[in-house]
Amino acid sequence: MKTTYKTILIALALCWVGTSCTPEDDLRHNAEEAIEPAHITDSVYHEEAKMMAYNFVYPSKDPFGKDVMLSATITLNDEVTRQSPARGLILYNHFTVYQADQCPTHGDLLMQKLMAPGKLITISPDYYGFGSTEEYPQAYCISRANAQSSVDALLAAKHLLDSMGYAWGDYLFNIGYSQGAQTAMGVVRLVDESYPDISISHTFAGAGPYDIPETYRQFLSSTITGMPSTVVSVLLSYNEYFQLNIPREAMFVEPLLSHIDEWVLSKKYTREEIDSKIGSQVIGDYLNSALFDTNSHNSQLLLQAMNSDNLCHGWTPRNDERIYLFHNTLDITVPVANTANLYQFLSRQGLNNVILDTADYGSSPLMPAHETGAAPFIIRSTDIMCQMLGVTPWISPQPTVW
Repeated sequence: MKTTYKTILIALALCWVGTSCTPEDDLRHNAEEAIEPAHITDSVYHEEAKMMAYNFVYPSKDPFGKDVMLSATITLNDEVTRQSPARGLILYNHFTVYQADQCPTHGDLLMQKLMAPGKLITISPDYYGFGSTEEYPQAYCISRANAQSSVDALLAAKHLLDSMGYAWGDYLFNIGYSQGAQTAMGVVRLVDESYPDISISHTFAGAGPYDIPETYRQFLSSTITGMPSTVVSVLLSYNEYFQLNIPREAMFVEPLLSHIDEWVLSKKYTREEIDSKIGSQVIGDYLNSALFDTNSHNSQLLLQAMNSDNLCHGWTPRNDERIYLFHNTLDITVPVANTANLYQFLSRQGLNNVILDTADYGSSPLMPAHETGAAPFIIRSTDIMCQMLGVTPWISPQPTVW
């Protein structure tokens, strides 16, 4: 393994975590539309990483439960051949993206390149609103919708890999940071509820918004966030896909109000660019003051919708789940209460194989705390994967004690 610790940190530093609204009828896919079987659409060889990427489309459900073809990417490096099976699979759930070419089927696959040398096949869904469904608003931080897209991508990818003659071991790692962590835990919930034949070896969830209603309340009480675009996107997404019908002017104020379609929903800009256009981390500078009363009608509508997708209650994990939870305690983008609340819920459910890693991992003007946490998260997650695989950790010289 030639990848160095410094290379990982530099790459992750570049990989900062970071939809035009149409009438409701336009968002719903025609239920009678013919749904194709999963198939490869194109392939790209990444010479510098010695990694092949297969883009594919597969049948799944949109956030309204209608049939839809979604897109995803399979990546495997040159060590994996038809004669040399992979050690296992990684279901990689991507973090927040806004620009159309940042999703796995269009992006540079930096995270997949970092994970490829472990002789593990990576499966990376775009989620609804990117790739094959780019024309629709993304289902931002709606964990049930995104988890369904991930599980369906996993099942479709296994079928496609098998049809191409590839084989793999029994390991299935489920990983994500930020929005991807929420999706990863959504995958755990969905699998435990509906897919008894899927066995996840280990889930790695870093700094995810698992308790969306608590996050909403904390934002309103603290009045500041590290990434304004994420607050705006959560409100737009829950209003749209839970059909709350809250007028935009009841949620946002100028200048954001007049520029939502262009700045946030057009998929032209990165998260950093959108935050710059919003121009303030003070939530009251872009949210309608009426929302700050959590007992108001619109806040109650939002909280009820958010609570219905809350990962911190209402489901029963399998008692053999192995979960690593990580959070930088300085994070003001995704409050650390999310991880604390999820850990408490899992503990009450009797799970013993849960690692809680919350600590001060630093912050700086150039790299706020949410992004600062990404590097130690991927390093420690990789250590645990290597330990489970029985191979020498390829990032950190000392393995994490399990």
